[in-house]
Amino acid sequence: MTGPFALPAAALLGYLIGTVPFGLLLTRAAGLGDIRAIGSGNIGATNVLRTGRKALAAATLLLDGAKGAVAVPLGAYLAGPAGGLVAGIAVVLGHVFPVWLGFKGGKGVATGFGVLLTAAPLAGLAAGAVWLLVAAATRISSAGALAASAAAPLLAWATGRPMAAWLALAVGALIWWRHAPNIARLRAGTEPRIGARR
Repeated sequence: MTGPFALPAAALLGYLIGTVPFGLLLTRAAGLGDIRAIGSGNIGATNVLRTGRKALAAATLLLDGAKGAVAVPLGAYLAGPAGGLVAGIAVVLGHVFPVWLGFKGGKGVATGFGVLLTAAPLAGLAAGAVWLLVAAATRISSAGALAASAAAPLLAWATGRPMAAWLALAVGALIWWRHAPNIARLRAGTEPRIGARR
């Protein structure tokens, strides 16, 4: 697609892909009710894990990541490289602010990872390794997410993907903003460990 509507179309498509609430849909399909009434009330994989259903949490993680991975190439198909970047930001915004859920969605970590993995594969893999290492060391999912999203722009730049670095910076800023309550609990030493119910 070319013309003045190409970038808006990439943004809209990315946003709509991001709004699919897989955590909510999967837990409802499994007969667990509304995930927003469980634990932190978040629709992401970490909160799905609090149901005790590891397979559902893993499926949520993969599907939320797939949203980001799909949006970037589709945006690029519609509007070239700029369209991929726009769709990458929009898909995370859609996950965080889904219109169907009153603009109250997830925190964007898995979807942001899918975006980075597609836009800058080496940086995405390295950021994933940072998440795993920090999460394994602390047993705190948010600590891993914050560390990985902070490292992502530097990793993208270091691997020769400057445009992806700017994308990672924008997505990382959104992730950090959405984690403000987690940051406060981390500082207070009250952030729940992975798998803990609350």
